[in-house]
Amino acid sequence: NLVHCLRGPFLFRPPLAALERQVFDFLGYQWAPILANFLHIIIVILGLFGTIQYRPRYIVVYAVWTAIWVTWNIFIICFYLEVGGLSKDSELLTFNISQHQSWWSENGPGCVRKEAPVAGIAGLDSQSYVSVVGCTLEYRYIEVMHSSFQILVALVGFVYACYVVSVFTEEEDSFDFIGGFDPFPLYHVNEKPSNLLFKQTYLPA
Repeated sequence: NLVHCLRGPFLFRPPLAALERQVFDFLGYQWAPILANFLHIIIVILGLFGTIQYRPRYIVVYAVWTAIWVTWNIFIICFYLEVGGLSKDSELLTFNISQHQSWWSENGPGCVRKEAPVAGIAGLDSQSYVSVVGCTLEYRYIEVMHSSFQILVALVGFVYACYVVSVFTEEEDSFDFIGGFDPFPLYHVNEKPSNLLFKQTYLPA
């Protein structure tokens, strides 16, 4: 069965991709993506449970969620590419409660983090100005690649989920067609034991 052959890749790739995304969002204190990733992990687990236990309804929930997940990642791409008036420097992803940015903004490939003390301003002697130089790839493009990969995995998961639901539905229909779900058979034959059929009756003389 093709469902069983593809079950292995489907079981591990979506959760691992979601966990990888969650780790870097936690490091960057990106609260909105953290909540979205947490919900995504729950739905993925629900979809995996439905696949293992042959529960089409759970897989349908996962399929619907993949459409929402794709939309969310498209928004993230537009956010970092500053499409439609969005700004990657805004605090939208942190719910305006902190000024943190993506973890990759200071830890990207080739990035060197430099701190310079802020002088001449009273009360800010303990603070410092942080500058990042030497990055071979700007952090927003790394975030865009992350979201693009999530979209790709979600689309593959959506196609697989639709296929599994169709297979399970066909199996249920075929099983119901042969009377597998009927509590009582259509035709009930009362069979008598053979010893009763051939029993001889002896009458008293």
